[in-house]
Amino acid sequence: MTTTPDLNVTFYDHLQPKATAGVYTVTVEQCLTQDGNRVDTTDAPLPKVTDRYEVRAAQFVLDPTSVHASYPADDASGLYTQVLPHITLNRAILPWERELQGRAAARAPWLALLVFAEGEVEDDPDAEGAFTQRTVGELRSPGTGTLGPALSGEIDESFACRTIDVPAAVFTAVVPREDELLHLTHVRDVTTAPQRRDDGEILTEGEYAVLAANRFPRAPGRYAVHLVSLEGWIGRLETLPGNPQRVRLCTLWSWSFTNDPDGSINPADLLSTMVAPGADDPEKLALRLAPVATGRAAASSEEAQARERLHRGYTAVPYRPLSGEHTYAWYRGPFTPLTAPETPWTAGEADGPYTTADHALIYDREHGLFDVSYAAAWTLGRTIALADPDYSAEVIEARRELANRAATLSALSTDRHRALHDPDALPATTALAELAGAGFGRDLVQALQAPLRPETPRTRVAPLARREAPALLADARTRQSLTAVAAARTPTASEWLRRLGLLRGVPFNHLVPDPRMLPPESLRLFRVDPGWIRALVAGASDVGAHTSLDRDLDAVLRARLTRLQTTEQPVAGLLMHSELVRAWPVFDLLATTGTDRRPVNELRRDHLAPDVLLVLWDAVPDRIAIREPGQGIHFGLNQGRISLRHLAGEQLGHHNGQQFPAATAPDVFDAHLRPPRGGAQADVLNLRGLLPALKAAVGLTDTPTPAQFALELVNSPLEQLLLPATNA
Repeated sequence: MTTTPDLNVTFYDHLQPKATAGVYTVTVEQCLTQDGNRVDTTDAPLPKVTDRYEVRAAQFVLDPTSVHASYPADDASGLYTQVLPHITLNRAILPWERELQGRAAARAPWLALLVFAEGEVEDDPDAEGAFTQRTVGELRSPGTGTLGPALSGEIDESFACRTIDVPAAVFTAVVPREDELLHLTHVRDVTTAPQRRDDGEILTEGEYAVLAANRFPRAPGRYAVHLVSLEGWIGRLETLPGNPQRVRLCTLWSWSFTNDPDGSINPADLLSTMVAPGADDPEKLALRLAPVATGRAAASSEEAQARERLHRGYTAVPYRPLSGEHTYAWYRGPFTPLTAPETPWTAGEADGPYTTADHALIYDREHGLFDVSYAAAWTLGRTIALADPDYSAEVIEARRELANRAATLSALSTDRHRALHDPDALPATTALAELAGAGFGRDLVQALQAPLRPETPRTRVAPLARREAPALLADARTRQSLTAVAAARTPTASEWLRRLGLLRGVPFNHLVPDPRMLPPESLRLFRVDPGWIRALVAGASDVGAHTSLDRDLDAVLRARLTRLQTTEQPVAGLLMHSELVRAWPVFDLLATTGTDRRPVNELRRDHLAPDVLLVLWDAVPDRIAIREPGQGIHFGLNQGRISLRHLAGEQLGHHNGQQFPAATAPDVFDAHLRPPRGGAQADVLNLRGLLPALKAAVGLTDTPTPAQFALELVNSPLEQLLLPATNA
């Protein structure tokens, strides 16, 4: 069914429960027999034991967590003329947990999905998915002119439920027939490669129940979809007893959408438009500001240098140096179309901490221009840190405590009575041995009888000298003590810097300095400059560093603060600016590398704006697949026909190149819909005629099963591949 092995969807006809909802009686009887003859007396048999238990399931209310997804999405607007709406339930057994009375086949679902247009439902005239809260008693006995379900058994009629009143003619026209119910429900088993969603959730495999409607929203306008209970309606789906004016249904879930053929977007066209520039040259999808094509060579070295800068992802920004004149400088954000050149920042060799960004400026002597990329990153990191009072207070407090502990340890290192202050000093570790040693008692008595020593004046501990700090840090026990202080004083700073390292909180104009780099309806790929991110994180971690001692102790604090940086290092990414992002807030974006298509770990996926998507990976992918999510698979037609699929063999699920009906025959809309109601347009599937015809078209000996029917109606999720030039 798919072009890649990372998505696998299996369809099953149904999921039969061991016991459906209801009250069961268990009777245990004991009989003693010998040679086949009962030996216990008939006048005093062993007693029977009888017990009752109840299997409960959803009936009048549905837990919202049971709903996984619906298609079309709630309040969506688009072109859905050839789509059958459907709902996906997390509880795969739910449609079969209750048994419809009067049905010989216990596997028939007790739920159905009904589609109503505007003005068709009295309780939902605007087709917004509205309902009326009523009691079960009012559902069961609605009053004159309205027919309710024929519910059996003991039911608490005071229980509240959601209901809708539907005109009898509308109900009869759209409700599935009893022999059609089975083919509108199936089980879907989804296995997909783990993918991180916008909210951090990991998409995992699972089983889902899927209920499809039997009505196409062919006319433009608003439609409501109701998941209704058919308990008490068996035997009434074609002909209603008593000629009622309306019927009252229990609706467990509802939503609405708009079929708007004129104002809808075309996802396939949007995807192809975005990737089209890279068809002949993948470099055209790189994030850079391309110079205006002049058709001539550069007239000067300055023009050649400017073109080269633009090719490397830079843009010119206004700049005013300390000398005061107005000029411009080159700036590039963390996203670069080419691998970033080696600098002290990219190599992780930049010293620190610093109090200004001047150390990160790069000067081009040949052209007299500055590169302010790393200086801007350092300043931005410092600004973001100072704007967060919790983070900045935590780091400043840690630096102060480190300086105090370093001064204390320096003073103790020359104190012969260190054990009185430092429990880890050597005298304290030998105290027990001295107490147990021979002659300790005699020495103690002599010491107590000796005259007291004159009191020595207390001297002030001198501050830690600059030259003492390196020697102090060379001691393993001292460094361990300082590391413990850094860990105790920075409980959240490491995680804060990790998130900053993933560029969270960085303004968009620092990522994409010129909007022409990412015009509307475009997709851009990039590498991530590790030096830019190191400068950003350094600006935040340098907060509170003012003295030479802060500088000497910075290595201890920085090791603690950046300990999480090595676990998640963004290497490459993608930016998408399109209405598709707004229409598909969540979709599959599968990045792989190597001939075995190893998944590339997705570190971040965020909407920087309603129509702008950012994705960061921990490696450079060589193959990217953009497609609808696995649960976004929907059912419907292709230009009024079914694109047939293989139902067996190695090509199971793949298109077989044929259509049903054939191109020379009337399509499904003309040949396999129920007769229209009044002067309305025909839009409800007639499965009684469609299934036998489909059976002959695909060469089956029996009627297609629910799983086979669902497979034939599946419209594959859209997929757009980005491949290297050699594989294109």
